[in-house]
Amino acid sequence: MTLNITPLNPAIGARIDGLDLTRPLGEADRDALEQALLDHQVLFFREQPLTPQQQARLAMTFGDLHIHPIYPNVPEQPEVLVLDTAVTDVRDNAIWHTDVTFLPAPAMGAVLAAKQVPAQGGDTLWASGIAAFEGLSAPIQRLLEGLTARHEFSKSFPLERFGTSPEALARWEETRRRHPPVSHPVIRIHPRSGRKALFVNDGFTTRINELSEAESTTLLAFLFNHSTRPEFTVRWQWRVNDVAFWDNRVTQHYAVDDYRPTRRVMHRATILGDAPR
Repeated sequence: MTLNITPLNPAIGARIDGLDLTRPLGEADRDALEQALLDHQVLFFREQPLTPQQQARLAMTFGDLHIHPIYPNVPEQPEVLVLDTAVTDVRDNAIWHTDVTFLPAPAMGAVLAAKQVPAQGGDTLWASGIAAFEGLSAPIQRLLEGLTARHEFSKSFPLERFGTSPEALARWEETRRRHPPVSHPVIRIHPRSGRKALFVNDGFTTRINELSEAESTTLLAFLFNHSTRPEFTVRWQWRVNDVAFWDNRVTQHYAVDDYRPTRRVMHRATILGDAPR
């Protein structure tokens, strides 16, 4: 098939047409899609009615899949988690975050499919860590080189929201035990492109290790604000059967929580990655 790529702005995002994601990707289409992801960091597709099995197959084209420790999943396809506002508290998505950076090797990327969307609202924004890094002055770039930051599961999944029943409490405690805090570089080098990107996010990053608490708090607040400036972002207005595929290594995202009490249902397949360097 012919891949039609329409960039959405200079920093991040492209719409892809001419590809049927319900069918297995051929080698040429897979390579073209990967290159588009490297170039644009998040890709959007309209009218792609993926079943959970097709979604998992698409995501597995790019790597092994992660099974989320907290969110429910599709029973017959456990690698596909369910974000359903009628079932689960998803307010942790309404903050700028990079998925599962509490893992030693966070996700490479994710495929998100819209199954039920509100008539108004419920958009998602993505921000480019590459554009954010390149938007810093040279002295600040040098300051950040060599620094590491702590990422913690419980910052986005606090006990008071995710341990509200005996079963949920047991799952939360087990997840916290299995996922102690980890540290990653503040500046990440993309393993394929070699480009540098900011790699801190308000969802999971709690401390810059080499700084005092006051210095860390001040610098992180600046980096969180800087990395989500409008010129580094793209906003997508969902329709049913839309699909987004993003590079989790160099982006963060924010699901706008402006549609309550309307229901919103999304399916996500998360692709495992490598340890940041």
